[in-house]
Amino acid sequence: MTHNSPQIEESWREALIEEFEAPYFIELKDFLKKEKNLYRIFPPGPQIFSAFNLTPLPAVKVVIIGQDPYHGYGQAHGLCFSVPDGVQIPPSLVNIYKELNDDLGIPVPKTGNLEKWARQGVLLLNATLTVRAGQAGSHQGKGWEVFTNTVIKTVSDLRAGVVFLLWGKYAQEKQSLVNSQKHFILTAPHPSPFSANRGFFGCKHFSKTNRFLEENGLGAIDWNPVD
Repeated sequence: MTHNSPQIEESWREALIEEFEAPYFIELKDFLKKEKNLYRIFPPGPQIFSAFNLTPLPAVKVVIIGQDPYHGYGQAHGLCFSVPDGVQIPPSLVNIYKELNDDLGIPVPKTGNLEKWARQGVLLLNATLTVRAGQAGSHQGKGWEVFTNTVIKTVSDLRAGVVFLLWGKYAQEKQSLVNSQKHFILTAPHPSPFSANRGFFGCKHFSKTNRFLEENGLGAIDWNPVD
């Protein structure tokens, strides 16, 4: 372990140690230091790696890929599609909850906090892990995608029987990183209000995921975000 690697759960640290030493990651850290001096950055520093800290590598059963953290105040907390308790539920998550209700009969929750999913082995991974306040996409192309592509490939290489839920074109472009002989890949349009009606509604990904996990002796996910 070096002083350079971020605060990240041990199994991920071991699997990704070479990334933290790579030139692109050192450049990314320099970029983030400069950004922090000039702008408000989301999520807060300790939450950048929340997805990893809540879902250790050996625990990963499902991977959901988002693109960018939310850029509004108090929204991003390191898990894709998720917001902390008490924050208004964003439109895409509203649609995820509608599908969850339709698919599994789970009552629509009042909270947008998906930590309960993460603790059960659902890796809620954004392709870019930080963003400038109020500026969507502002940290794209700075190195995060190289890192998170390696994360996806690491899950593919080191685990078996993981369900990858690829919603929307951006997530589906990551399909080439996953060994489809070892894993189960489900694709659908993005749950955003712009595209959910094109096939996200009715995709039944939650019940399909649980069926696959149970058939492989891996135990279903309790998709109700509320205890």
